[in-house]
Amino acid sequence: MIATLVTFDLGNDFDAETVRQNALIARSKFENMPGLRSKAFSIDVDKKQARNFYIWEGEAAARNFFSEEILAGVTKFYGVRPSIEYLEIATLVDNH
Repeated sequence: MIATLVTFDLGNDFDAETVRQNALIARSKFENMPGLRSKAFSIDVDKKQARNFYIWEGEAAARNFFSEEILAGVTKFYGVRPSIEYLEIATLVDNH
């Protein structure tokens, strides 16, 4: 498994309610997505960021998802290009 942490630094354009609404709009695009185990949309009010955390079944699924086309789309959607970090998951506790 691999995780990706996608961070949008929104700066002065940050509005927590807009970030929440964007998450609700985007949510359905990720339901039942092949290779994606889970995704969390999060808000960091202090840093004025939207941060999305994905858990993928494998590295190929993670890296293939973040194509230039996808990055262009999310940049348009959020108004800023995100930074992306790939993280190895050593182990996962899933209580569901």
